[in-house]
Amino acid sequence: MFKSTVTDVQDVINAHPLSGMQRWVIALCFLVVAIDGFDTAAIGFIAPALRAQWGVTPTQLAPLFGAGLFGLMVGAFIFGPLADKFGRKPVLIATTVFFGLATLASALATSVEALVALRFVTGLGLGGAMPAAITLTSEFCPEQRRSSLVTIMFCGFTIGSASAGLAASHVVSAYGWQGLLLLGGVMPLVLTILLVTVLPESIRYLVLKHADPQRIRALLKRVTGEDLPEDATFTGTIKPSASPVPDLFRNGLATGTLLIWVTFFMSLLVFYLLSSWLPLLITTAGFSMANASLMAATLAAGGTVGAIVIGRFMDRFDPHRVLAVAYLVAGLFVILLGATVSTPWLLVASIFGAGFGVAGAQVGVNALAAAYYPTAIRATGVSWANAIGRTGSVLGSMVGGFLLSLGWDLTTVFSVAAGPLFVATAGMLLKASLGRPRRVLQPVAAE
Repeated sequence: MFKSTVTDVQDVINAHPLSGMQRWVIALCFLVVAIDGFDTAAIGFIAPALRAQWGVTPTQLAPLFGAGLFGLMVGAFIFGPLADKFGRKPVLIATTVFFGLATLASALATSVEALVALRFVTGLGLGGAMPAAITLTSEFCPEQRRSSLVTIMFCGFTIGSASAGLAASHVVSAYGWQGLLLLGGVMPLVLTILLVTVLPESIRYLVLKHADPQRIRALLKRVTGEDLPEDATFTGTIKPSASPVPDLFRNGLATGTLLIWVTFFMSLLVFYLLSSWLPLLITTAGFSMANASLMAATLAAGGTVGAIVIGRFMDRFDPHRVLAVAYLVAGLFVILLGATVSTPWLLVASIFGAGFGVAGAQVGVNALAAAYYPTAIRATGVSWANAIGRTGSVLGSMVGGFLLSLGWDLTTVFSVAAGPLFVATAGMLLKASLGRPRRVLQPVAAE
């Protein structure tokens, strides 16, 4: 039983082991992000089939990759502030339904132009769902385990991406590329039932919005298993200004925000260059479509392992330096991709290593962003970092087609692709020197 009638909700979460409700939050957000990763990666795995069926060139396929990622960018810009205004749960549910329906519609496309338009619409929902899931998970985690738990949750994205490759190796040959998109559209709609009935709203967000104290008390009891005083006052968040976006640059946050944005941009540029074009590059090197899908899926598998390892190290050591090392290692493995393309087992090892560093560190930098911003602007901070990063992903998806059109050998292509990862390394090292931002906004309480 708590003796004080003034209760900091984050202190309560920090003082108790993970409850069943918190595990449900992590698991459901994991599934949302996994399906997000599946639908995002699916277009890369169906590219060889589209090329064979419609006779399109890599240059013509480039807008198809870019449209979805541009939608992701716009969706992140729009839905992050909405999640700070209306709640994490309703935005997560709405965006999950949205990208599920749009993915189903994409399976009906009869031309590249129609598929480009539908992939943009799909991207809007995908871009909003991911930051909402990251934010909600972060706000249910104890601070001492936040990085590792958020990265475990976000492993859903890399597992989903890898699952798209595994599914493509069977589904596309049996049912065509449409079958993979139909699968990607049905899964989020089924998951929505659980999100509506089981997923709770963020306790910290409810305090911020002066929600009914009885509702807050009931949720905290599900975390702790203990009753709180009937007259308890709940604190633990900060009062936002009228618009959350300018707050990303106030109170000592500006330089850190810019460095996070640079890191997201460079990281996602390389990740989507690889995830979009690896299947096609591997088939160009002489491998079958099925083998290319399986080998390219190793990128996401490496990212899953990398995210878990990197998350654990981020909780134990300076997270910025951990991420800097991860990006450095990733850059070296990306360079190796071009040199090992003629040796299958070395190529698979290099893809795994690149995924370990690139995708693993990208998961980690999402956790870093969630920890960097206060509750009032956390969803906006995470979503805008993702949105800025998506501009890099759009560029990366388009650059692959451009590099192929130049006729460069694969060694040169991958050496150029590694460059942004060394910039991300520098960005994390610079942010490590900044220290923690000031927290000067006033506390807000739900009474």
